[in-house]
Amino acid sequence: MFYLLFEKFHTQIHFFNLFRYITFRTASSSITAMVLSLVSGPWLIRKLKKFQIGQYIREEGPQSHQVKAGTPTMGGVLIILCMVLPTLLWADLSNLLVWLTLGVTLAFGGIGFWDDYQKLKRQQNLGLRARSKILYQVLVSFLLGMALVFLVVAGFYSTRLTFPFFKNIHPDFLIKPLLRNSWTYPLAFLPFLVLVILVVVGSSNAVNLTDGLDGLAIGCVIIASSALTVLTYVAGNAVLSGYLDLEHLPGSGELTVFCGAMVGASMGFLWYNAHPAEIFMGDVGSLSLGGAIGTVAVIIKQELLLPFVGGIFVMEALSVILQVGSFKLRGKRIFRMAPIHHHFELQGWTESKIITRFWILALVFALFALTTLKLR
Repeated sequence: MFYLLFEKFHTQIHFFNLFRYITFRTASSSITAMVLSLVSGPWLIRKLKKFQIGQYIREEGPQSHQVKAGTPTMGGVLIILCMVLPTLLWADLSNLLVWLTLGVTLAFGGIGFWDDYQKLKRQQNLGLRARSKILYQVLVSFLLGMALVFLVVAGFYSTRLTFPFFKNIHPDFLIKPLLRNSWTYPLAFLPFLVLVILVVVGSSNAVNLTDGLDGLAIGCVIIASSALTVLTYVAGNAVLSGYLDLEHLPGSGELTVFCGAMVGASMGFLWYNAHPAEIFMGDVGSLSLGGAIGTVAVIIKQELLLPFVGGIFVMEALSVILQVGSFKLRGKRIFRMAPIHHHFELQGWTESKIITRFWILALVFALFALTTLKLR
């Protein structure tokens, strides 16, 4: 809003020239989001307590978590609002990529909200059926993929990927021979659509699985979204992307403003979610944040780098996959409990120690992801 409002006056009033710079608007967006989150947090906590919107703890989880029962949940609503409003204020609203990212974030937030509502309604830690939740996520991701396909057809986007470590490898998720026939034309984009669905749905659920300890998931989101802030700026800058031999995507730089808002909103929320948590984000927060991270990675062509950017999320998701697979195939568990942060709890680690060490690992993963830009 501010960009469109003040940009045309930059020649008359020198101060308004600042609004043309993505760096200024990203910093402003981040600060706005953090302040909104810090100021609105106490009010939301009081309202959630008033309406008795508290967390239900799964019975099979660690017994130490039972003391958290009744802690206000659905705090992800605050995160979403503090991401969306600053983005609307500071981003270029004529940019389609901004609207796509906001749309996916809100859609995944809606799925998480309905899941949380079902848990409150049933008064137990059972919301939407897993199949239904995945189906809704796949549908939203498919719509995102279709929107990107239209941009590909219009010549504003590419189905090529950027491969970490190697400059000259750019795999294309497009079956070009199928483009020659009108009947097979839509099928040419099928690999790309599958990739989009896997990345966005996988990212959303990975963050959701990580959200099991006070401040763990939101701290890792801050680190991952900070790395994405750098990557989106590079992808949208013709000089930097050319120097690093990355796919230059005109307009993608505006997503830096969105990522800045995600960092700020998450930092503000962490103030109240830090151990011992005064509020939980719920599925409305974890699904929307994961969906946002996956969407940004897809748009800036960093799908293959995302496992490094969000290394902790991948580690948590893999621990669940390995645990379930091992139990079904061998009848034995690999970990004492999955996701893996519960395994360390049962090993005797304190919650604060697990959170801090996982944050350190998340930072190492993110820094490694950024160094790959120069290692290419």
